[in-house]
Amino acid sequence: MAAGLEGKDLQIDTSTGILSGAEFTPSSNCDARPSGIEADLMVIHGISLPPGEFGGPWIDQLFTNTLAVDAHPHFKEIATLRVSSHLLLRRNGRITQFVKFHERAWHAGRSSYKGRVDCNDFSIGIELEGTDTQPYESAQYLALAVVINALCKAYPRLSVERLVGHSDVAPGRKTDPGPAFDWPKARLSIAKLRAKSR
Repeated sequence: MAAGLEGKDLQIDTSTGILSGAEFTPSSNCDARPSGIEADLMVIHGISLPPGEFGGPWIDQLFTNTLAVDAHPHFKEIATLRVSSHLLLRRNGRITQFVKFHERAWHAGRSSYKGRVDCNDFSIGIELEGTDTQPYESAQYLALAVVINALCKAYPRLSVERLVGHSDVAPGRKTDPGPAFDWPKARLSIAKLRAKSR
């Protein structure tokens, strides 16, 4: 899905765990959540491949274990990683889904939130194409608002109050989405959209 999300009210089919309008590119870097556990946390990440560069197929390839190792020196360091978020929001607002929402995506790694460890068990991972130091795009904040609205409607245990950064659940180990991510702008965009969709 490209930019042009203004006024959109995307839906999640809770029987499949797939977001309408998103491009679905299945990743094998996931598994079942522990029995009886539902997602009640949303984790925002920032990613760019190669580091500091945008565009290209590299993030998709990383999340689907098909990264072209010879395409960039950095890729040799990360080619064996088995990681994926549920969603990726590109610079233009295009949304790609890699993991169904009822499944456990391998996005947060060693992590904890309010004393509860292994955040992958109970969270949704949302990657934004970006870096800690370069401003994120308006289209991404809009896409994020649309996604958060859809998630909160589909899964009652999720709420805007339980939206955190990767750095919040893995402090000292991770810094994303970084100082460049405008939390007040993100929360305002989400609040405006949720008010309109009620």
